[in-house]
Amino acid sequence: MKVLVLGGTGQARRLADALNERKFVVTSSLAGRVAVPSLPPGDVRIGGFGGVDGLAAWLRRHGTDVVVDATHPFAVRMTVHAVAATAVAGVPLLVLRRRGWTAGPGDRWHRVPDAASAAALLPTLGERVFLSTGRGDLAAFAALDGLWFLLRSVDPPQPPLPARCEVVRARGPFTADAERELLREHRIDVLVTRDSGGEMTAAKLVAARELGVPVVLLDRPPAPDVPAVGTVEEAVRWLEEARERGAP
Repeated sequence: MKVLVLGGTGQARRLADALNERKFVVTSSLAGRVAVPSLPPGDVRIGGFGGVDGLAAWLRRHGTDVVVDATHPFAVRMTVHAVAATAVAGVPLLVLRRRGWTAGPGDRWHRVPDAASAAALLPTLGERVFLSTGRGDLAAFAALDGLWFLLRSVDPPQPPLPARCEVVRARGPFTADAERELLREHRIDVLVTRDSGGEMTAAKLVAARELGVPVVLLDRPPAPDVPAVGTVEEAVRWLEEARERGAP
């Protein structure tokens, strides 16, 4: 069975590894937004497909049997394209999304629908902000001249950026001890992040809870109406069952 994994996440890399071990023919697709990506095992393609039509044509040309969308939970455009392209090509689609985070005792979370809402709320919560939303949302905070921002990114972020900011380049996973030290060192009094879920970036939430730092959490976009699982193990099981059924 030929599987296209739309990747760029830790889950996607682990899925590609598991499927290679089980003799699936796997191609992983990366968007190419990170200069030095962490490559999964097996065949890898980097770059866009050229929209819905380009992806549908690629699926037909390569005889793809199943597509797994294992992109970031906030990669809305790629998911929309995957849903449309697989429908056009007549190829089954499975969405692999790690489950979102749930607040626990001691958490001071403020859920908001988008980055603009987070920017509007921030001045009421603090003055020194750890902005951990990814490069795509930074423009929403660029006009907040009265606040100071710590930005963390794998690659250098592109403007527009907040006028008062410091950039730390790093790739996770991060430990709770390291995140606690980061918040203390920079005197952070509010954290802004996306509800990405998973363990790889959850340590900052642990550190914020322990230090009493409020968190502004961007809610996930609505999920598409297609089969979906939350773990690599569930995805492997779904694909093995599809292979046994002789899925097209």
